[in-house]
Amino acid sequence: MDEDNITILKIGGSVITDKSADDGAVRMDAIERIAGEIAGFEGKLIIVHGAGSFGHPQVKRFGLKGNFDHTGSIITHMSVRKLNTVVVEALNSAGVNALPLHPMACAVSENGRIRSMFLEPIKEMLYNGFIPVLHGDMVMDTELGTSVLSGDQIVPYLAIKLKASRIGIGSAEEGVLDDQGKALPAISKDNFDRIKDCLGGSANTDVTGGMLGKVLELLELSEQSKSTSYIFNAGNEGNVACFLKGKNIGTAICGVGKYGSNLS
Repeated sequence: MDEDNITILKIGGSVITDKSADDGAVRMDAIERIAGEIAGFEGKLIIVHGAGSFGHPQVKRFGLKGNFDHTGSIITHMSVRKLNTVVVEALNSAGVNALPLHPMACAVSENGRIRSMFLEPIKEMLYNGFIPVLHGDMVMDTELGTSVLSGDQIVPYLAIKLKASRIGIGSAEEGVLDDQGKALPAISKDNFDRIKDCLGGSANTDVTGGMLGKVLELLELSEQSKSTSYIFNAGNEGNVACFLKGKNIGTAICGVGKYGSNLS
């Protein structure tokens, strides 16, 4: 498979679900709008979406962070599958040739970090013009039995393994916000220590580290692949389409010094 020019788009669970709900509650208008914006894209695209209220409350309820529970693992996995089905069906209704891909069936973690992921289906889907749609999930774990695998961890793993050329993280914020509530233009190892105190967790139940977790994963990605990722507000109409058209929006997460004097 020609691995050039692969785009990875993550849609946050806070955008497509009511993350404050105790159980799964979709934001159907947002899902359908985003599906419509994706429909205009021509090229190789991988979509990863968060679990939102279909995963985080369940993980917390069953105490699955670092603990093994058969029932909790099953209920959480089946819940995030439901959200994935809604997303995939909306994409196909918008004319996108989307296929679901559940990490539980293709990934294995070790102490909560991806140990391996079977990527052949993704490669074949891309080669044949499909858009694979992955999501935050429970996966088998060689040390813990099962563990939470967040979309924020899946994105950089796939970006490195498949040599993705463009990475977008659609969140519910304008980007990474400073202590004045304004989006930072860029973050790198250069300025991370100065701004990390601004990066709190999520206002709602989030078992995967909130914005700080996203930034740390993407900084590691920039170190390993020299690529730049963009965190932007996918809740605003047109932003997903703008990113897919090549516009650099939101906060850039990049290698050391790449944005020079633009770093704040």
